[in-house]
Amino acid sequence: MSQEITLVEDVMQKEVPTIDGMASAKDAAAMMRSSGVSELLVDKRNENDAWGIVTIMDMIKGVILPDREGEDVCVYEIMTKPIITVPAKMDVRYAIRLIHRTGVHRAPVEHMGIIVGMVTMASLILDNDLI
Repeated sequence: MSQEITLVEDVMQKEVPTIDGMASAKDAAAMMRSSGVSELLVDKRNENDAWGIVTIMDMIKGVILPDREGEDVCVYEIMTKPIITVPAKMDVRYAIRLIHRTGVHRAPVEHMGIIVGMVTMASLILDNDLI
C-alpha cells in the first residue's frame, strides 16, 4: 500500500511576520506577542543578503539572561543568520530529517527564492499523523 505524499507547502503556516534587523528586541517581542508567534523572519538588507530569524530563545539568551534592556538591543545582535530554509515542494518526511539534522525547531519555507511560509518540527510531525 502506498502512502500519499504530503508536501511542506500543504502544512506550512502561511503568515510569516518579518522585522527589520535594526528594530529593537522590545519591538520584536511586541510583534511576536501581537502575531501570536515565537519567531520572526528578519528582512534581508538587500537582494544579495541572507534572511535571518529571531526567536524567543534568542530573546532569552541575548536580552533576559544578560540582563539587558530590550530597547537597547537590536534584533541583528541576537538573531541567527543565515538560516536553513525548507523547499515548499519537499516531502514532509524529508523536511523532518533536514530540520532534525540541523538542530533547529522551525524553518522558513522557500519557493523560487521567496519565503512563502514557516514550519515547525511539531507541526510537521503532529499535523501529518506520522506517528
